[in-house]
Amino acid sequence: MEGPVEERLCGKMKIGCGLHRYNLRDVFTWSLLKTILMGQVLSLLICGTAVSCEYLTRAKVETPMLQSFLNYGLLLFTYTTHLSTRTGDRNILQILKTNWWKYLGMAIADVEANYAVVKAYQFTTLTSIQLLDCFVIPVLMLLSWFFLKTRYRVVHFVAVAVCLLGVGAMVGADILAGRDQGSTSDVLLGDGLVLLSAVLYAISNMCQEHTVKNLSRVEFLGMMGLFGTLISGVQLVVLETRAIGEIKWDVHISMLFVVYTLCMYALYSFMPIVVKMTSATAVNLSLLTADLFSLFCGLFLFMYKFSALYIISFVVITVGFIMFNAVPTYSALPEEPAEASDDPMAQSSSDHLLLSADSDTQRTETLTANDTP
Repeated sequence: MEGPVEERLCGKMKIGCGLHRYNLRDVFTWSLLKTILMGQVLSLLICGTAVSCEYLTRAKVETPMLQSFLNYGLLLFTYTTHLSTRTGDRNILQILKTNWWKYLGMAIADVEANYAVVKAYQFTTLTSIQLLDCFVIPVLMLLSWFFLKTRYRVVHFVAVAVCLLGVGAMVGADILAGRDQGSTSDVLLGDGLVLLSAVLYAISNMCQEHTVKNLSRVEFLGMMGLFGTLISGVQLVVLETRAIGEIKWDVHISMLFVVYTLCMYALYSFMPIVVKMTSATAVNLSLLTADLFSLFCGLFLFMYKFSALYIISFVVITVGFIMFNAVPTYSALPEEPAEASDDPMAQSSSDHLLLSADSDTQRTETLTANDTP
């Protein structure tokens, strides 16, 4: 009698976790591998921004709003220009007429999130920032649950806990290596800024997921470039005019600005693709390894002290990310037909599905005709 009871209990647990339909062959697919690799590319791009920021800080250049302005300006030059050439229902004039306030709010959240987390380094420690910055994941899951109607299984919460455990190992390695950098002039203010940036990032990422999955990547990036440039430009004039005037420009400083801007531009351009493949929550889990890549670079560039906990942390975070993506989430909303996409891959996939449907219809009609006396 014990055998059947144990099988029923295991079966209920698998159903609750969402594992009842999956075996190892279903889990470790090429799609999962591609998701992991693309997520780590995003982490490497963030690592590039972190390293260039470190060099700029050492050169006494602290202009976070100027750096953001350059990134948004590049988005404006490419994606907003492309969006302005679009004709039809989703042209730029129609978007601004109907949804300008939505994209304005999205851009405000994104710009201020970037500014708040950089500003936090002036008041609190690196350890606090690394720990509190993870607050974006539960906030994003909560927002996705209520607004995007995303439903998670038990395995997803376990996966998030595993990833956060990996972050804890990374922070422990930092403390052992004596890397508790940053200021302690006003820790409560600094920690509050980190939490504020996490909430704003969660709002921005949720809006990004909704836009790229229901509208288009070009529309999201074009509107982000337009409103992000306006907002960061105003703050740049108000907050950093004197700091920019004090920069001693040379080839080295200019190249650091170029590297930072290109890494951020690539991150903003590439991230919506990965979000569309998975979800904003999954992408943020993969970005937890960005600090580790920065640390590995620091071993050679800034002579950081190595700890085996860094390797353990990377492995644990990767395992948690695989767990999260192994079982898909589902939406409580009924599926709606997606609008026209700018992605040729998506269009090709759609055409393939239509052709498959036509073939199935023809095959059914043929069988019916053969069965008719």
